[in-house]
Amino acid sequence: MRWLTLYARSRQIPASLAAVVISAVAVGALARDGGGGPGDPRLPVLVLATGAMAVSIGLSGQDLALDRTAAIRWVPRRAAHVLLCGAVVGTVLLTVQAMGEDMATTAFVVRDSAGLMGLVALGAVLSGGQYAWTLPFAWLSFSFFAPPPTSAPTQVASWMLLPPGTAAGTWTALVLAVVGTAAYAVAGPRR
Repeated sequence: MRWLTLYARSRQIPASLAAVVISAVAVGALARDGGGGPGDPRLPVLVLATGAMAVSIGLSGQDLALDRTAAIRWVPRRAAHVLLCGAVVGTVLLTVQAMGEDMATTAFVVRDSAGLMGLVALGAVLSGGQYAWTLPFAWLSFSFFAPPPTSAPTQVASWMLLPPGTAAGTWTALVLAVVGTAAYAVAGPRR
């Protein structure tokens, strides 16, 4: 159990969890005040993206040389870290939603948290843990200002905002989740 505590502290998980909860509660308060209309996906996507960006800092340790000396193989540990972070981010939104305003369906939350965590993991591989947040931030910014999703490329570009069950949104999130998690598990964060 001690190794788990040390791992959590080295990955800044307590601070990241606090940021995830605070952002979810703040957006939940906005939803109660009528910040977005019913069925507006922007607020839940904002919570999920903020949560994914907050946990992204934990995708790299304090010292990569020290990380490489661990007795437990890194591939399963990295994959579990990404999957667990995605589950926590989605659960926090669903919990805040259960206490207040209905913002999104469970399918929407699962799809978007998985895709966003895949983006964060891919960002860690390409840019390192400290800059892993840039990919989901850029994609979220683009999807907020993208043209209406009428063609396949615009649906892929705005997958985060599409209703659950939309093939382009589901497949984009699935590909991002699988590719990002696999790349991070195998390669680890960039130095």
